[in-house]
Amino acid sequence: MKKFMKEFKEFVSRGNAMDMAVGIIIGGAFTSIVSSLVEDIINPILGIFGGMNFDQLSITLMGNATLNYGKFITAVINFIIMAFIVFLIVKVMNSASTHFSKKKEEAPKTKKCPFCKTEIDIEAIRCPHCTSMLDEKK
Repeated sequence: MKKFMKEFKEFVSRGNAMDMAVGIIIGGAFTSIVSSLVEDIINPILGIFGGMNFDQLSITLMGNATLNYGKFITAVINFIIMAFIVFLIVKVMNSASTHFSKKKEEAPKTKKCPFCKTEIDIEAIRCPHCTSMLDEKK
């Protein structure tokens, strides 16, 4: 049991777990903002053109049973808006990270033979062109 608790403590104290927790909390708050945007702003505007709010669209099946397909349409609109905003955020973050990241210089893969001046592999100890022995330090 102590080993389990130690592993759990290490998991929780890692940065990734904290980042994930913050992301979930912010995502929940963001969901309520987008839901409010759709329900309180977009649906009434669309209701002006369509004659009614999407949330009010329903079909009575039998007796008291109703099929509220308008709420489903609202949920689809919420999803599309959320997906679009997340796409824009990821796109901006990717372009910013590529813009600000420093390009790593690659180690040279070739060197010049000091005798015949031809390009040879960096690990060569003898030149394949002039067969001269090379200094291994270069």
